[in-house]
Order: sequence, then structure tokens, then C-alpha cells
Amino acid sequence: MFSLPTVLAMMALTASTPTQAVDTAALVGQKGVYSVASFGAKGDRVTDDTKAFQDALDAAGNDGGGIVFVPTGSYLIKTHLNVPKSVTLEGVFRAPTRGAGYEYAGSALLAVEGKGNADGEPFITLNQNATLKGISIFYPEQEKDAPKPYPWCVRGFGSITILDTIILNPWQAIDLGTNNSGKHFIKRLYAQPIFKGILVDKCYDVGRIEDVHFWPFWDERKNGLMKFTREHGTAFIFGRTDWEFVSGCFCIEYKTGFQFTSIKDGPGNVLVNNSGSDIGPCAVLVESTQGHAGVAFTNCQFMAGIDIKETNNGPVKFDNCGFWGYGKTGYHANIEGSGQTIFNSCHFTGWDQNNEGTPAIIANGGGLMVTGCDFMAVGEKQILLGEKLKSAVITSNRLRGGMSIENKSTCKAQIGLNSEE
Repeated sequence: MFSLPTVLAMMALTASTPTQAVDTAALVGQKGVYSVASFGAKGDRVTDDTKAFQDALDAAGNDGGGIVFVPTGSYLIKTHLNVPKSVTLEGVFRAPTRGAGYEYAGSALLAVEGKGNADGEPFITLNQNATLKGISIFYPEQEKDAPKPYPWCVRGFGSITILDTIILNPWQAIDLGTNNSGKHFIKRLYAQPIFKGILVDKCYDVGRIEDVHFWPFWDERKNGLMKFTREHGTAFIFGRTDWEFVSGCFCIEYKTGFQFTSIKDGPGNVLVNNSGSDIGPCAVLVESTQGHAGVAFTNCQFMAGIDIKETNNGPVKFDNCGFWGYGKTGYHANIEGSGQTIFNSCHFTGWDQNNEGTPAIIANGGGLMVTGCDFMAVGEKQILLGEKLKSAVITSNRLRGGMSIENKSTCKAQIGLNSEE
């Protein structure tokens, strides 16, 4: 335990400066605070520092928990690391980096194990109550023109935390689905995942994901890497999660931005706000959600389509969201299944870019409610009500260019009080 003077000094430092890494470095040598340098880590890009890191982590774990500090340097980790429960692995990183040379900035861990094997041992395992903070992770042997699979970069077990971390070029970034992941917390994560970003499953008690930015931090050329991500990549994958709070999350140029599905433990329910998916064929893919709660998006932006599959029977709600097109965008939403889909106070523009008469919303299953929305494209079809639709309420919308709603359903659709221009 820290002495009272030490605790007061820590509190004063925390209040006076936003740079917590300085505080941690100053506390190295106190009980429960270790530096990997004290265990022989070199950080010279050449020496295998795996043992030094693991020895420091184990020492903190044997101490009942603590902090393992990583000074500035580039640390080659030839195998993988296991962070014991209640241990924090902390470096000096505080803000996103990108471009040549930044791969080795700050407290950088160089991952090389498992090239070609997506199912291998994860680079870092975080056990119950463990934290990863202020660390930069880079795969120096990853190839930009022909990207290669690697195991998950970070795998969590239980209530883990990831803060102020950048993972420049992982094949798959964060696995919170293989193990029970209840009460996880991710905040200020930056990465360019090539194939998978974050997987959540087996979360039976409120996970939180905030301020995640999936963007070309490593490379944004129109090469094989970006082509693969646009054709195969998924940024956020949600399976079973009981109350997942997602805020301030963004991804760009993924085949799928947000996927909601059922893996082994059933589907989940997720609340997403102030987030978005940019430049990709599918912004939101709903294969399955919990029937009593489903998925809700608030104050979000989507530059791609929404696909709700026939397998879904839960509610999907969009409130105060924006939809616009790019490239060869057709519809903004294609709705199947037996659930209820709601659009409230949303705006739609830039659909049917191939001039094929494709409406902004195609609803052919379950129920549809569209209220207070603005369909901004003039002369385009706004909504198609398909034959399998069970219920429809379309009221109080602004329809620029006049109303163009095609009703092929046999349900008693309520369409009225819309403003036509």
C-alpha cells in the first residue's frame, strides 16, 4: 500500500497535469509499480524483450496487482504477453499517430508472432480487471500490398479496460467474444484493423465502448490492404451483449461498419450514439438482435446502406440520424425479417445513384415506422412497401419533389400528413 504522503502526492500530480505517464514513471520503485527496464527490457527494436515484459507483469501479479510501466522505446516481443488480473500495462502514448516513422513512437510494442495464422495465440491477453493503457502496437512484418492474417491483437477475459491505445495495423484488433467479457470498458482506441476491429460476445453485464476511431493510421494508399478491407473488413461486431453502450465510434472504408449477429450465445442489445460508418457498401448489418430490446442508433451518420436480414426479429431504431450516398449507392435501407424498424427525425440524400429507380427505403418484412424525416433528393422514389410487410406508418415527413411511395403490401398502411414539395 502507498503511504498517505505518496497518495496525496499522486492526487496533486493528477490534478495538476493531464500527462499521467509522468506520474507513473515517477512512482516506479514504489510497491506495486514496476518498469520493464528494471527487468532488462531494451526497447531497441532488435532485442527480444518478451521475457523482461512477462517477468515484470508476473511480479506485479504476484504483488496482488499493480502497474507495469513501459518507457519510450520500441520493444520487440517475439511471442506474446499475458497480463495478470488487476495489473495495468501502461506506456506514454496519449494521442493518435500516423505515417512513416510513427510506428516506433512512444511506448511501442512490435508484434511478430503468428503470421499467416488468424487462430493463433493472441498477442496480449488481458485477464480479469487488467488494463492496457498508453501503448502503441505495430506489426512490422505486415504487408501493405498483400496483407497477411495474424491472431487477435488483444483478447480480454472479464472486466478488462483499454485506454489511450493505438494498434496501427492489426489483422484483427480486440477480441471480447472468445471469453466472458462482461463490464468491459474501451475508451480512446485508435487502429487500422485490416479484417476485424472489435468483437463482442458473451457479455452478460453492460459493456462500454467509447471514442474508437478505425481509420488509415498506418496506410491509406489505394493498395491491396485497403482493397481487402473494403471487400472483407468489419469494424464492429456484436453478438450476445446485454446492454452495450457505444458512443463516439467511427470507421471508414470497411465492407461492414456495424454488424449485429448471433454467434453461440444468441444476439444482443446495443445502444449506439454519436457514431458513424463512412464510405462502405454496408454501414449497418442486422442479422439478429434481442427481441425485447434490439438496436438503437441516435445522432449517427451513415455513408452507406442499412441491411436488416430476414433472420432478425428484434427492433431496430434510428433517431436523428443522417444517410447519404457515395459512388454507386442504391437504397439507404433494405428491411426484411419480422422486427419493427423505426426512422425518426432522420434525413436521407444521395440514393439511387445508378438512376435505376431504387427507393431510399425498401421494406419487405416486419413493421416500418417513418416519422418526421426529410427525404432531400428531388424526383427520387422515397419508400417501397413490399408484399411481406406487416405494418407501416409513414407520417409527418418532408418529401422534396413530391410524394413517391409505392405500396405493394396488403397491410393497412397509414400514410398521411406528409409535406410534399
